[in-house]
Amino acid sequence: MMQAIATTKVEILRGTTTDVYGDEQDTDTVIATGVPASLTEQSRRVTTRDDPAPRIVRYAVARVPAGTDVSDQDRLRDERTGTTYIVDAVSSMANPASVPDIRLDLRRTT
Repeated sequence: MMQAIATTKVEILRGTTTDVYGDEQDTDTVIATGVPASLTEQSRRVTTRDDPAPRIVRYAVARVPAGTDVSDQDRLRDERTGTTYIVDAVSSMANPASVPDIRLDLRRTT
């Protein structure tokens, strides 16, 4: 059971192949469908020492139920909007009282 409130359902995509030029390409092998997810996109103003001009960086965070088979570099496709995201990081906080959701740091892909 998921603790966060699901805002959509996602498909989990996994796998790569090599094209005729030897470049690695993602495949759209579906590992799971209909996975409830709490998906939010946010933006943050960022500056660096090298470039003090502020930039707006967009990122997304999703939470899926504990036990969901998802790994770094998998892709999530929002079943409602068709938007695809790359999973940059998978994490979960330890909690002795309950099993917490899995947090996914995402990057939108084209």
